Amino acid sequence: MKHYHYIFTGTGLAALMTVYKMVSSEKFKDKTILLLDENPKKTNDRTWCFWEKENAIWDSIVSKKWDSALFANENFNRNLEIQPYQYKMIQGLDFYNLVFELLIKQKNITFLNEKVTDINELEKHVYVATENNSFTCDQVFNSVYNKAVVSNQTKFPVLQQHFIGWKIKSEEAVFSPEQATFMDFSVAQKGNTRFMYVLPTSETEALLEYTLFSHSLLAKSEYENEIENYIKKLVIKNYQIIEKEQGSIPMTCYPFWKKNTKRVLNIGTAGGWTKASTGYTFKNADKKSSQLVAFLQQETDFKKFHRKTKFWFYDLLLLDILDRKNELGSRIFSSMFKNGNPALIFKFLDEETSVIEDIQVILKCPKLLFIKALLQSGRYL
Repeated sequence: MKHYHYIFTGTGLAALMTVYKMVSSEKFKDKTILLLDENPKKTNDRTWCFWEKENAIWDSIVSKKWDSALFANENFNRNLEIQPYQYKMIQGLDFYNLVFELLIKQKNITFLNEKVTDINELEKHVYVATENNSFTCDQVFNSVYNKAVVSNQTKFPVLQQHFIGWKIKSEEAVFSPEQATFMDFSVAQKGNTRFMYVLPTSETEALLEYTLFSHSLLAKSEYENEIENYIKKLVIKNYQIIEKEQGSIPMTCYPFWKKNTKRVLNIGTAGGWTKASTGYTFKNADKKSSQLVAFLQQETDFKKFHRKTKFWFYDLLLLDILDRKNELGSRIFSSMFKNGNPALIFKFLDEETSVIEDIQVILKCPKLLFIKALLQSGRYL
């Protein structure tokens, strides 16, 4: 049975970011690393978007940047000037190719296209099994999400950010390629938090996603009917669908870190690395993976890795409101963006604001809703 220093069970965004940075740091050349995943990462299966002030290590694969964004509901539109930020898009396949082009050059790294079936922590090592093989290692980074663990508890709210997206090419020049539609709540809410998300790459091409923050998924036809209705609203008569994508991302403040042990660290969605209040993943995973690589150079006990912050509590208050009254999402986000400073809001969502800046953002939200959530928050603590 072959032994490794580190095994990654699952190679999602968080795992690939972490191992990429481990290699780039040149601090882990003497460590053997095994990556296990049943998905070979050969298809363009998703799109990531994030906002950023400066160019970073991923900038070479950014496929589109926007300097402004649109926020809308049924009553108003606001053009958001987001400087010093830019809104950026990365295609999944471009990210996979960048990472694997580096990894295949490393003699100490092995990737096996196999499904993980068991992780068993023993006194001095961890046993990992796949459908075809078994291995041991010193430590495991696990990104295989166990939905049942979160779904079967009732203490913490659990919603989903779920969506279907169409990338379309129109015969008419209808899109503004310099502006992304960040959230358009003008679509019928139907008792939920529902919005359209539009990422134009030219005057005739864009990715349109019908997105919900709610408890339950919809029938595929309902997402696609809403996308078709929105296309009609844009007065697009002739178009073709180039690509489709869909996803469902858990939105919860469930304390995933309590499942970490000395030798097994849950990362990515399995570790609560998704921003609970928005479902944004890329920037959070980028930050967490950098923190993890620094941690590995100083510590060996994974139970010491997590640090709970004030932003966990802010996210919890919002999720508590949306859990009880899911239809209020449009009102909350509209209040924030109608008169708020867009750059400050992005900074707040990036978890980089001071307490004074936090207050400036929070005061734009419906105060009574959050006061009630605050008064009821003791049950989570």
